[in-house]
Amino acid sequence: MGKGTGSFGKRRNKTHTLCVRCGRRSFHLQKSRCGSCGYPSARIRKYNWSVKAIRRKTTGTGRMRYLRHLPRRFKSNFREGKVCFFCDVFLASCI
Repeated sequence: MGKGTGSFGKRRNKTHTLCVRCGRRSFHLQKSRCGSCGYPSARIRKYNWSVKAIRRKTTGTGRMRYLRHLPRRFKSNFREGKVCFFCDVFLASCI
């Protein structure tokens, strides 16, 4: 049987399903391995022969809910919720 019309009738099983780590439909059911991120391996799958793929997945392409605010917090030396020292001095001198 060739690759044409006749063989398309036999294609009714799913080889890949959704991956729980990367969310792509690359998780091979029989191999139990994701072709995109390499799950269940602890390390994320990436190869330097595909620089564009690395660029698509790298930090900064998503929401960055934590990292987005780090530069601003770094400026204040990660102080949060405290009253400004100079404000305290100013208020004390007014009273």
